[in-house]
Amino acid sequence: MSNQKFMRMIIGCLVIVAMVKYFFSPSSNKETSHKTHQIIQGDKFWANQRIPQLNLVHSQEDPVKKEHTDNTEAQPEKKETIQSNQEESEPKIPDDSPTDPLKIVHFDLKGAAPKVKYLEQIFPLLSSLGANGILLEYEDMFPYEGELSILKSSFAYSPEDIEEIKSLAKRHKLELIPLVQVFGHMEFVLKHEKYFKLREVETFPNSLNSLAQGGMGLVQDMLTQVMKKHPEAKWFHIGADEVHGLGESEDSKRWLEANSGDMGKLFLNHVTAVGRFMTKLKRGIKLILWDDMLRKVSSDTIKESGLQDLALPMIWKYIPNMDVKEIGSYIYKYEQAGFKGVWFASAFKGASGIDQKWTPINHHLKNHLQWQKVITSMPQYKSVRFRGIALTGWQRYEHHTVLCELLPVAIPSLAVCLQTLKYGSFDAKAQSEAQRFLGCQIELSKNECKGASFPGSDVYEMVQKINSNLESSFKKIMQSYHVKASFSKYHRKHNFANPRNLAFFKDELKKLMDEWDSFLLTFRQSMEAIFYPDTLEEWLEENVNEHIERLHEMVVDVERIIKLNGQPKGDPSKKR
Repeated sequence: MSNQKFMRMIIGCLVIVAMVKYFFSPSSNKETSHKTHQIIQGDKFWANQRIPQLNLVHSQEDPVKKEHTDNTEAQPEKKETIQSNQEESEPKIPDDSPTDPLKIVHFDLKGAAPKVKYLEQIFPLLSSLGANGILLEYEDMFPYEGELSILKSSFAYSPEDIEEIKSLAKRHKLELIPLVQVFGHMEFVLKHEKYFKLREVETFPNSLNSLAQGGMGLVQDMLTQVMKKHPEAKWFHIGADEVHGLGESEDSKRWLEANSGDMGKLFLNHVTAVGRFMTKLKRGIKLILWDDMLRKVSSDTIKESGLQDLALPMIWKYIPNMDVKEIGSYIYKYEQAGFKGVWFASAFKGASGIDQKWTPINHHLKNHLQWQKVITSMPQYKSVRFRGIALTGWQRYEHHTVLCELLPVAIPSLAVCLQTLKYGSFDAKAQSEAQRFLGCQIELSKNECKGASFPGSDVYEMVQKINSNLESSFKKIMQSYHVKASFSKYHRKHNFANPRNLAFFKDELKKLMDEWDSFLLTFRQSMEAIFYPDTLEEWLEENVNEHIERLHEMVVDVERIIKLNGQPKGDPSKKR
């Protein structure tokens, strides 16, 4: 019993102490608690939306604590913001927390955009080969809505397609980085009559007049729609390369006259405005832009613009004999301008000829070996960090030019380039691993991948046959003795030939036509599994139809003329 009485006394004392602390606590603490509750619950900005869990990084302040310190209330947002797991109140410069450099594969969707079901097959291969990101240059394949719906292709991805692409990228641990052009290479926008007034050069659709009324609004609308579909994006590429004709509009001329002709500032004013808009649109977003327009601008001018606090430059060079020292001079310049990081851009396809059909692997391997030297040299730069490299795969040089190599044709080149970056060279180990993933024997000297079994390898092999044999097989029969002697353009025009001579090649000609017709039927089916109808139509028109149509015409002509039994040609004078 004495133990029970002792325990009751202890419990009673604890209750009394708790009551004393509650009633005699400082009033300021209660007021603070009440004010914090009001800030979170009472303001319209917070009240209209779900309160997210705060995700603080490094020295970032807790917004509620900041309100407590400043004794101010949160204000409603004036502009729409796009957030993922956190709200946005002020622009934030790119986060430079340590991460391993990314190796991202660029998909240029301005031509021959692959269907999502092909991406489903190819993404696991990219991840296995060492890629950990993808750069999606949407162009007209993004499903723009409302006033911007005019921009999208007839075969643009649907919103559901975008979600599937994002899901595939996440599943295979590929950082997805959207790319939207905001200055140069805006042909897919400015080709429309609706936007003629926003061109920098009235007769050319290349570049935006950044000073024209409505120009910045157009860019903001495009970026907002793309960011809405990618609220989780950590990086965003704003393009801004090759702003052809900059300074030629009347608006730009007036501005340049008033600003000492400073073309660099004219460029920087627009890209920094875009950068500020993006950092307000999405808190913590890290921006990238192509570096070529910065190369002629002084580091001091760049620093004055504040661009270094908004974006990082992506230095690009695609040639095999790339000058490593030249690249080093760019890195040093950007370091002096205050950039804390740099990106690089190599090429695995689409940079060896404007109408290239067959990817030259060695060309791109040499480009990556040069870039590897640059990457190795990065420790000498003390205040600028290597953030990653984009292996670009250009599909067109610009919106209005012909197609470059199809993606499946360039997969062996991509594998070689990724393995080179992984191992520092394309040594025996790198080659063995690339061959294992591709299921083929890579022969650099012959520029081919024999016995391939990677996704799209059927298209790879059929394009190889077309590239190697179609034109040559047609030329071979055209150079045969009896065709040259008895089946010239003149003979065909006048229906004048000896049936005996035509009989020597008639069956061979018909057999060649039938073989190619059968082959191309299979080729169409394989292409349709990967690409949309417009790609198939364009590729055949550019690379096949001319030869096949001539072959068909010759078969028709030879059969018609044989039936004439060698009769004389008509008298041209009687046709008058």
